[in-house]
Amino acid sequence: MVDVFRKAWAEMVRPMLSRPKRFQVGALCYREDDGEPRVLLVTSRGSGRWIIPKGWPIDGMDAPQAAMQEAWEEAGVAEGHISDDPIGTYDYDKELKTGLPVAVETLVFPLEVEALSDDFPEAHERRRKWVSPAQAANMVDEAQLQDILRRL
Repeated sequence: MVDVFRKAWAEMVRPMLSRPKRFQVGALCYREDDGEPRVLLVTSRGSGRWIIPKGWPIDGMDAPQAAMQEAWEEAGVAEGHISDDPIGTYDYDKELKTGLPVAVETLVFPLEVEALSDDFPEAHERRRKWVSPAQAANMVDEAQLQDILRRL
C-alpha cells in the first residue's frame, strides 16, 4: 500500500506542486491627501481580505494596460496615470475554482488615481478603502506586497 502512495505522489501530486508560477498584473492605486500618500485597497470577492486590484493578463493589452483595466473593474478607478515601469512583484497562492491552489507572481504597477466612480463592474462585490501605506501594509497578507507598501 505504501508503494501505491509513493507512486501517486511521484506521478500526480509532486508535479502539481512543482509547476511554474502563473502570472498576474496588479495596480497599486495611490493619491495624495493634504500632502500625505494614500493607497486604495479593495476586498477580495472570496475571502473579503484586503488586496490591491489585480488579475490575469488580457489579450490585446500590455501589462500596465491590463493592470489599469483591473483597477477599473475591481476598484472603480475611472481616470489615472499608470507607470510603464513596475515597482515590484509579490507571490501568493491563488485558489482556483477547482479548489486547488496555484502559485502566482504578481507584477505591480503604480497608478496615480485622478477620479473614482461609484458605478463600476464589481462595485456590488467589493469594498474599497483609502489608507496610508503603513496601514495598507498591515492590512494585506502577502509579505512581499507589505514590503512594497512600506517603501512608499
